Amino acid sequence: MIEQLLKYDTEFFLFLNGLGNTSWDGFWLFATEKWSSIPLYVFLLVLIYKQFGLKTTALILIATALMITCTDQLGNFFKHGFKRPRPCQVAELDEFIRYVAKRCGRYGYFSAHAASSMATAVFVSLLLKSKYYYLPFFLLAWAVLIGYSRIYLGVHYPLDVITGMAIGGVFGWVFHKLLMRAKARWITA
Repeated sequence: MIEQLLKYDTEFFLFLNGLGNTSWDGFWLFATEKWSSIPLYVFLLVLIYKQFGLKTTALILIATALMITCTDQLGNFFKHGFKRPRPCQVAELDEFIRYVAKRCGRYGYFSAHAASSMATAVFVSLLLKSKYYYLPFFLLAWAVLIGYSRIYLGVHYPLDVITGMAIGGVFGWVFHKLLMRAKARWITA
C-alpha cells in the first residue's frame, strides 16, 4: 500500500512539476525564498500591533518564533527519520523532472517550508479573523503558494507538502491556544 501511495505521489509530482515553464521560474524561485515574505510579515506585525498593543505583540512574536522553530526542527527530525530522497536526488527522475531550485537537500519528507508557512497562516488567521474577515483566505492562499513552489522547483513531492501543511496547521492552532492561555495569565498579572 505504501509503495502504491509513493508511486501515485511521484506521478502527481511529475504532472505538477511538468506544468512549469522557464518564463515562470523566476517567480517561483522568488516565492520560495524565506526572505521574500518579509513585507508580508511586516504588514502582519503592524496589524497585530494595532489590534493587541505592545505587550501582547511581544508575546505573539515569542510564540511565533517558538512555533517556527518547532515546525522546522520537527521537519528535520522527519527528514532524517524517514530518509525519503527529494525528487531532485532520484536518478530515475532526472530526464523527467524540471529542476529549477538553486540547491537540493538530501531528504524531503516533510516540507518545512510548507509547515512553517501554514503554521503562520493558521496562527495569524486565528489571531486576526474577527477584525479582518478576508485575511485568513489570503494567508491560506499564500501558504498553498509556498507549498506549490516546492513542487514546481523540483525539491518536494506533493505528499511532502501536504504533510507539511497539515502539521503546520496543527502547530498554528496549538500555538494559538497556548498563546491565548499565556496572554490571559501574563497580561492580567
